Amino acid sequence: MDRLERLGDLLFNVEIIVDTLPVLFTEGLLITLIISVGGMLIGLVAGTVLAMIGVSQRWWVRLPSRIFVDLFRGLPAILVIFLVGFGLPAAGFRPFGREVIAYATLALGIIATAYVTEILRAGIQSVDKGQMEAARSLGMSRLEALWLVVVPQGFRRVLPPLTNEFIALTKDSSLVFILGLTLGERDLFRIGQQTATQTGNMSGLIAAGLFYLAITIPLTRIVNYMDTRMREGRPVAAKELPTTAEVS
Repeated sequence: MDRLERLGDLLFNVEIIVDTLPVLFTEGLLITLIISVGGMLIGLVAGTVLAMIGVSQRWWVRLPSRIFVDLFRGLPAILVIFLVGFGLPAAGFRPFGREVIAYATLALGIIATAYVTEILRAGIQSVDKGQMEAARSLGMSRLEALWLVVVPQGFRRVLPPLTNEFIALTKDSSLVFILGLTLGERDLFRIGQQTATQTGNMSGLIAAGLFYLAITIPLTRIVNYMDTRMREGRPVAAKELPTTAEVS
């Protein structure tokens, strides 16, 4: 019984959790969202471009997209973060000066780009070829037809996996702690980790986990809803159904 009590106090010390929550909310949540949303925006922009390159009819045009996707999907996220956060400055490339948050966002953006590219490529290729042919028959170039007709349709089809990618990216943002985030720029995990180190108690990490769940669980429900909606279509209310008299 004593062991269970010690375990409970180690993981669920109410006093430590309550003391940690304000810092997690005012600092950790903001930084985590900045890094995650920023990385996803980079992924969406760069991923759209690479996906369009990836569906080119010429193999030598597709090759750079394929190499990028294979490379950064194959590397562990923590290694990419380390290479961007420490490797670029060590090599003399300091586009963001000493702004660690910017390097962290860029690293997550590179990771997101690799996955978003593949998701969008699959979405683009799932669009019926007749859409491209119809757009070309109206005088559009292949690039115009791809950008204005095919990509928007493909994007709509891959909203659930894109949302899943944002969930994964939010969780991967916890790995940026290796860059040494300091006071004022700490993400949720970093705050929980430092609290655990200072108190010798894991309750700070549990509190951080609650914030991650507050982000990921609603997004998971949204993904499930979108997936069901796309598979089953919009339910038709009884009042929308035509009556026998209207049909006749």
